[in-house]
Amino acid sequence: MSFVVQQIADPAAPLARRNPVAKLGAALLFSLPLIATLDPLTPTLGLLVELAILPFFGLRYGALLRRAWPLTLAAAGILVTMVLFSADRSGRLLLGLGPFDVTTGVLVDTLGLILRIFAVALPGVIVFATTDPTDLADALVQNARAPARFAIGALAAFRLLPLLGDEWQMLTLARRARGVDAGRNPLARLRLFVSTAFALLVGALRRGTRLAVAMDARGFDSGAPRTFARRQRFTAADSALLIGAVILAAAALTTTVVLGLFRPIIG
Repeated sequence: MSFVVQQIADPAAPLARRNPVAKLGAALLFSLPLIATLDPLTPTLGLLVELAILPFFGLRYGALLRRAWPLTLAAAGILVTMVLFSADRSGRLLLGLGPFDVTTGVLVDTLGLILRIFAVALPGVIVFATTDPTDLADALVQNARAPARFAIGALAAFRLLPLLGDEWQMLTLARRARGVDAGRNPLARLRLFVSTAFALLVGALRRGTRLAVAMDARGFDSGAPRTFARRQRFTAADSALLIGAVILAAAALTTTVVLGLFRPIIG
């Protein structure tokens, strides 16, 4: 298990240079309309837009694939869940699995949900892959007027993520050195995974408590005015990025409505 949080994009790329708050806001503005409909077309158009602008963020497709691999696990889980528990079994029967009928309606709903997860999650992956965490915390405080305690605390937690991967590896090696090994038994592997995850959680809580006490001791919650070593400026180009995200999201939603495929999630 490993957690990689460092910036992996070319910082000189046109959109990678934008203000972190602008990139985060654009990701939210572009993603929110994609969850307004159940059809698969809207998230498909959203995904095409996201993949088309990826080079402008200085990201390679291979690097994005390595960052977004957990989404494939989520997609597999959704596929199994929908096949087993979907309430809508309308449409033509494609495959009969005992009491579970796989119909065209099930596949359309599953495809729409999987595409929506990818389309909503990828903007966030792009933002965090192209943004330095310190710049993001500074921009949240300076441009979004977020509380300094919240922003700096989130930055500290973000910086500690790689330690979780190192600690997981250390716990695994320590248990193996004591002869605690599951071998090829899947149930034993599951029990060992759960116990290791619990030990990791306990260690993370203890480290978080110590970090919170240390931050309070250094005056992070003093309420005194803070100064900034690096100024984060919100320019006209950053505003253009936000406007562009709204226009592209509206265009995808409008295309679905015009084609008569819009299926509102409410109503």
